[in-house]
Amino acid sequence: MSETKVVFAAIYARTSSPNQKSNYSIEGQVNQCWSYCQQRGWVVRYVFIDECQSGGTIERPKFQLMLEKAKNNEINVIVFWKLDRFCRSLVDLVNIERMLRGYGVGLCSVTEFIDTTTPVGRFNFRNLASVAELERELIGERARLGLHALAREHKWPNPHPPLGYDKNEDGTLVINSSEAKLVRKIFSMYIREKSMAQVAFLLNREGIRTKKGGKWTARAIRDIITNNLYIGDFCVAGLKEHVEKYRILNDETFQKAQKIRRRFEKKGAKRPFMPLERKGVKIEEMIRRYNQVLRKFGISNLLDEGD
Repeated sequence: MSETKVVFAAIYARTSSPNQKSNYSIEGQVNQCWSYCQQRGWVVRYVFIDECQSGGTIERPKFQLMLEKAKNNEINVIVFWKLDRFCRSLVDLVNIERMLRGYGVGLCSVTEFIDTTTPVGRFNFRNLASVAELERELIGERARLGLHALAREHKWPNPHPPLGYDKNEDGTLVINSSEAKLVRKIFSMYIREKSMAQVAFLLNREGIRTKKGGKWTARAIRDIITNNLYIGDFCVAGLKEHVEKYRILNDETFQKAQKIRRRFEKKGAKRPFMPLERKGVKIEEMIRRYNQVLRKFGISNLLDEGD
């Protein structure tokens, strides 16, 4: 970018969560970037803002729009307050910088003195990108350690416990008697019907809803059938321990369901046809349609619609 050429800048600002707004305010980021552009004599053409968006991915609405503007040669440089506001993944950073360089677009950090239009600036960029990646990995490691600490105390790691349980204020689980009864019913139905989709169909027909109030699906039934927590096996954040007070089912019932679930894994095993009733079509209607087609070809009814 020559000294005489007008340089059009795009300012990018981001927060990753609602709680972060006060620490890295959008207004503060934009103001510092704008002042920086004025000092360099750059004309600010666009301001792109992504609020409550993770820096671990580049799939952010305004970020993608900004890249589109860069591709269309509408800007010459992207200015941001700090590198981790722009992107946290080292791989993404390096790839994006290379792509933008191909468009003739540079990157500038206000607080870290990065300017990828110069060799030294590119060197600083790669060093700081490595630091940003390290920070992201450390955050992830701290999160995993926190989850493991909760698991050691047999606490549930999120606000939504599985069907059959409620979550105490201290994070541990307590069996919900009415939901536990439904869990046992689901296992009993599955052992009898030998079909997750059929169990979901029957539960929906009875008007029984999921823990979140939705309709049952084969996947939802599978999540219950395969959950070892119902026999007291607590498996969270890499920790596997038996917690008897979490038991809802006996081992025999649980293992019987697993045996049924795996029965098609054997070579040559055939899956049964879906019941017509579950398809939502009555037998009488099927016969009527069948005979209607036959009559078009001058063939009399082969099936009695009254049967």
